[in-house]
Formats: sequence, structure tokens, C-alpha cells
Amino acid sequence: MLCIQETKVQDKDFPKETFEGLGYHCTFWGQKSYNGVAILSKRPPIKVSFGFGDRDDEEEPRMITAYIKDIPIINTYLPQGTAPDSEKFLYKLKWFQHLHDYFSSHFQSSEPLLWVGDFNVAPEPIDVHDPKGLLGSIGFHPDEHKALSRVKAWGFVDVFRMHHPDEKAYTFWDYRIPYAVRRGLGWRIDHIWATPSLAEKSKRTWIDVASRKLEKPSDHTFIVAEFET
Repeated sequence: MLCIQETKVQDKDFPKETFEGLGYHCTFWGQKSYNGVAILSKRPPIKVSFGFGDRDDEEEPRMITAYIKDIPIINTYLPQGTAPDSEKFLYKLKWFQHLHDYFSSHFQSSEPLLWVGDFNVAPEPIDVHDPKGLLGSIGFHPDEHKALSRVKAWGFVDVFRMHHPDEKAYTFWDYRIPYAVRRGLGWRIDHIWATPSLAEKSKRTWIDVASRKLEKPSDHTFIVAEFET
């Protein structure tokens, strides 16, 4: 299964036929130039919902919930926030509140559930290359940490950190920083989190840094987890 964020295409332009030709079922929600999420799965989803309920055309396309093998998969692209003193930062914090309420009202933390995506937050000092210098900036702000921790406390395990408790590893390197990947100047802001009953079935996790080194790559790279079936 592949979960994608920031697809930046309207639904009519999503390359559905290409992925279907590779044997994937495609679930997607997008808009022109901004946002957009997709879940590509070998198994057809049992049921799907968009956003925090029924699809609302006024809501930004940032979240898809799809049940695959009876396990809910929530793929999210959290708002970036722009600047701590901006309205968009407040919008980001509200988004975390909406997520907490969504999980609380629709699911049980005692049951298997997977939450993945670009959270646009590095949770811990080990998740950024300069924790002292970056503290208070977008993606590593105390208010974001508080908001994300509240969602995590609902009942999630950071699957990558479970397998790699002390590893400095990143999923994002800013294009504006010269040779950021080579210099190790990154952030871990893309995540795979699971409820405990599912997390305990994870066999391994890793970050595919090689993909970020390809010609014309995304500024993010893949984070991968394997689970027992």
C-alpha cells in the first residue's frame, strides 16, 4: 500500500489508469496546484470517507480514511502553518484538534488503526538537525508539539521510533539549503503511527533516503513499514 500527500491535481487529472495498470486500487481526493491525498492499495478498500466526515467541497482535500482488510487507514496532509504568528498556524493547531475529535468519535484505540502522512511536525529533538536553533519555528514549535502529543496520547505508537529509538533520521530536506541531504540537514515530519495492537505487528521500518537523491526528486522521501499479515 502506498499513501501519497500533496498530489496537487484535480481528481480528473489523477493518473489513475497508470496505477491501475500496476495492479493498484486508487482512492484519491485533490485540487489543482495545492494539497491532495491518495491511497493506492493492492486490495480494494471496503469503505472510504473524505475529510472529517462526508466529503465537503469547501474542506481542503487533506485526509482520506479507507478500510483495507478491515483496518482503517487514515492518510493525512497536515497544514504547514506558514509562520507561528499567522492565521494559518492557528488553522494548523485547529486541524490537530479536529483530528483528535475524529479519532475519539469514530474509533477505539484498542482496535487496529493506522495513521500516516505528512504531519508537518518533527515530534522530538532527535527529529531535526538543529533542535536548539529550530525550536519555535514552523514544524518544531512548542504549540505544535503540544497539539500533536494530545493526538498521540489518544492511543498511537510512533512505529519508526519504536524500531529506531536513537536514530537521527529524516524524511524532508529543504531545497533552499545547499546539499542538505549530504550535510544531514533534515527533518522527520512524515510519519507512520499505529494503535498498539497494530504497532506490535510491525516487523521493521526504514526511510528511503536514496529516492531523495534522484534527479528532480520531491523534497520529501518515503517512510516505509512492514507489518505481519
